[in-house]
Amino acid sequence: MTASCLYLGQVMHRRLIPFGHKFAYRVFSLFLDLDEIPQLAERLRWFSHNRFNLFSFHDRDHGPRDGGALKPWIERLLTERGLDLGGGRIAVLCFPRVLGYVFNPLTIYFCWHGDGELRAVLYEVKNTFGEQHCYLLPVEPGRNRHQPILQRCDKRFHVSPFIGMTASYRFRLDEPDERLAILIRQESPAGELLIATHTARRAPLDDAGLLRAFVSHPLITLKVIASIHWEALRLWLKGARYHARPRPPEHEVST
Repeated sequence: MTASCLYLGQVMHRRLIPFGHKFAYRVFSLFLDLDEIPQLAERLRWFSHNRFNLFSFHDRDHGPRDGGALKPWIERLLTERGLDLGGGRIAVLCFPRVLGYVFNPLTIYFCWHGDGELRAVLYEVKNTFGEQHCYLLPVEPGRNRHQPILQRCDKRFHVSPFIGMTASYRFRLDEPDERLAILIRQESPAGELLIATHTARRAPLDDAGLLRAFVSHPLITLKVIASIHWEALRLWLKGARYHARPRPPEHEVST
């Protein structure tokens, strides 16, 4: 049995100030142990690694986006920040390419030590301008794995033209298991600005599961990008203040 799986669930965003705005949509995600990806591509008919298929995972969509292997890149980032996984595993939660197309607003990497303890979470954020930035946050040592992971960081990267840069994020998430639960709160000097959640249940990553996901969530990656622009239009019509896009951060990763 592989550690990799599908997660079937829902994403919700709720804006709190200066006015209320909420949307939710059904999604499915891949949860992939990076070491298992090659064997998954060999075993599954409808999933490929770095090749076109109904579903696929391409290394160049993530990390340094140069097509290189992701695990060594993440291990280097961790080592530079004094975190050693001792040969532990790294898993990625993301949307797949569907018929060659993908957009991942948020990709999350879970980094375990060889002793099984979760040591860090890497949040990889993309915007619709083709830019990307990562937040690498350590996990409190000695935490009971059944307790939620609590993390926070300052906002360093422009995402929405209707949210300014003077803000911070608070993360609350569980280690992925039979259920997935991710909560992100964005705070500004005026108060709590935005709440986003991703909740889902685990499903087997096999050919039957992939086909069911395709039928129940057709062209999900096109739906994601279309939803982003539709909700931006709704915010603009409600009078949301526009913020010009600043230059991206000098460094690829913030901590």
